[in-house]
Amino acid sequence: MLIVEDEPLLAEGIRDGLRLEAIAADVAGDGDTALELLDVNGYDLAVLDRDIPGPSGDEVARRIVASGSGIPILMLTAADRLDDKASGFELGADDYLTKPFELRELVLRLRALDRRRGRSRPPVREIGGLRLDPFRREVFRDGRYVALTRKQFAVLEVLVAAEGGVVSAEELLERAWDENADPFTNAVRITVSALRKRLGEPWLIATVPGVGYRIASGDDPGTPGHA
Repeated sequence: MLIVEDEPLLAEGIRDGLRLEAIAADVAGDGDTALELLDVNGYDLAVLDRDIPGPSGDEVARRIVASGSGIPILMLTAADRLDDKASGFELGADDYLTKPFELRELVLRLRALDRRRGRSRPPVREIGGLRLDPFRREVFRDGRYVALTRKQFAVLEVLVAAEGGVVSAEELLERAWDENADPFTNAVRITVSALRKRLGEPWLIATVPGVGYRIASGDDPGTPGHA
């Protein structure tokens, strides 16, 4: 998701809190940076402060709506008058939360927006004997519950969404971590290796040498190779 907030400490606090909920977020401190990030990345949600340098949060909201991307917008701002809220919704905001706020409430609202957006998609994904429920944050392998860390779940969610397609380490780093992740880190390899062990044999995550990782189907069992 994208956080547009010009107060660095608040932005970092939100991003760190969302990371604990397995939500990867990029941060933009001004309108120009926000628009640049929206041009190059596909986001599931956007949290916008209205009063930011450069193009305002309102202008960023207009651009999102005009793009037709359908990205849900939550306005997070100190402007708490009813008229402020009305104008925010008129601009295309899907939700509105005023400062100060509790991080838990922000997470709940973001989850709700994501559920609304995902109603056209099956809420539960199944592949190769694996059942992943993104809303309950639960994973089952052949009917057996598999306990995962938040990061392992985030990586598995990306792999399952690819429906057997290959996902590169770079894409996993981008989608399951955030823009500040070190591109030379071995975090992806370590996380995939631990995830593979948690899921157990027969191996469900296959390594495609030099390319990335994929979920193997029941008829095409994966081999661990080198994580």
